[in-house]
Amino acid sequence: MEELNKTMVKEFILVGFSDLHHYQILFLIAILLMYITSVAGNFAVIILVKTGLSLHCPMYYFICVFAALEISFVSVTVPRLLANMIVSNKKISFVGCFVQLYIFSVLGITECFLLAVMAFDRDLAINHPLRYSSVMNHLCVFLLVVTPFIISCIITLFPTIFTADLKFCGPNEINHFFCELTSVQKLACSNTFISKILTSVATTFASLIPFILIIGFYIHIIITITKIKSVEGKHKAFSTCSSHIIVACLFYSTVIIVYINPQGSQYDKFLTLMYTVIVPMLNPFIYTLRNNDVKKVFLTTMLNKFKYC
Repeated sequence: MEELNKTMVKEFILVGFSDLHHYQILFLIAILLMYITSVAGNFAVIILVKTGLSLHCPMYYFICVFAALEISFVSVTVPRLLANMIVSNKKISFVGCFVQLYIFSVLGITECFLLAVMAFDRDLAINHPLRYSSVMNHLCVFLLVVTPFIISCIITLFPTIFTADLKFCGPNEINHFFCELTSVQKLACSNTFISKILTSVATTFASLIPFILIIGFYIHIIITITKIKSVEGKHKAFSTCSSHIIVACLFYSTVIIVYINPQGSQYDKFLTLMYTVIVPMLNPFIYTLRNNDVKKVFLTTMLNKFKYC
């Protein structure tokens, strides 16, 4: 009976931004517009890559996969946030909470590793252009896309299982707008040492290794670019990876800001919005406005549609 009483929590309450009473409608409209822009923008990138024959290469295939991940990433948390801002019932079931937690973590870690894969792709293209086509065959590209997802599923599984196995006997209010590992662990009334250690190890491994790989690849790329004598050649080499550098910097800088910030700060939720909503909204514009190939396909597509009309 005592064991049953320790696990009586069957649902959680997502507090979200309920403290913004006077700005609730304005905040709801802003997040809704950002969500629509993010989904539409990333979906447009996928369509452009699929329809533009000049974009049928590994680099743009990775961009297409990254855009699909971004759509999934924002869709795991934002619709629930919008619903909670409209209705008074902010409850989420115990199982539903951990499903959301697991999917969000898997997608986030997959993005980290995929950014490293994209950096490797640019490094190979710039430093070994003659070998690029033979190395980046269909099988290699498929493995480079699937492997990050498999690694993410395994890395996330252990901290999620050990956190779900904790005793939750109340309170059940999560001071966040979605089920996030550290926020859920704070509600446990049993020893969270193992689950916190596993979370720290998983977070460090999932963020640090891809970050080091990205730094290493781009140092190698920059060294190669500085050896190119012609200004036009330097510009062409740098333009092929400039958009990816900006996206990687945006993603990692916002994540670092969130996790360097002391846990329990009242600004955690607002900082988390940066990499869960704002960055996915900006990425499609970076890929279209900073990439000449994508801009050409976009202008050609729009021109053809105009002629057809």
